[in-house]
Amino acid sequence: MKIYDGLIEFAEAEGDDLGTSEWMEIDQQRIDTFADATGDHQWIHVDPARAAEGPFGATIAHGFLTLSLLPVLINQLYRVDNVTMAVNYGLDKVRFMAPVLVGSKVRASTKVLVVSKLEAAVQATFETTFEIEGADKPAAVVQSIVRYVG
Repeated sequence: MKIYDGLIEFAEAEGDDLGTSEWMEIDQQRIDTFADATGDHQWIHVDPARAAEGPFGATIAHGFLTLSLLPVLINQLYRVDNVTMAVNYGLDKVRFMAPVLVGSKVRASTKVLVVSKLEAAVQATFETTFEIEGADKPAAVVQSIVRYVG
């Protein structure tokens, strides 16, 4: 894990490769729980029998489920100490490249693309690639923005 000691040190992080998280298995219970939380109960996500006959041969994770794993996976990679808070500022780009089939494992690799100094804060844009174990294409590529306040 990369640890930055405050805003001054993190302000120099532009270009840093933060590494790769551990694998996380995407099981049907996680998919169903996400469906309940979002109200998205499309059969490709929650009906294993029907999905087995569908285009993917099994249920798949929601794209937004994959995206929602961003905090838990990148929190394995780095942290910024001695700040009062960090807030998600938004997303610049999100692309879902390949479906995540039930039972698959995903992990995240993250780079710091841009760091901007603000008044009493530092804002960073990260690029994270969600890899699927054994797959040729990533599940998603995401550019996210986080603001750290001193």
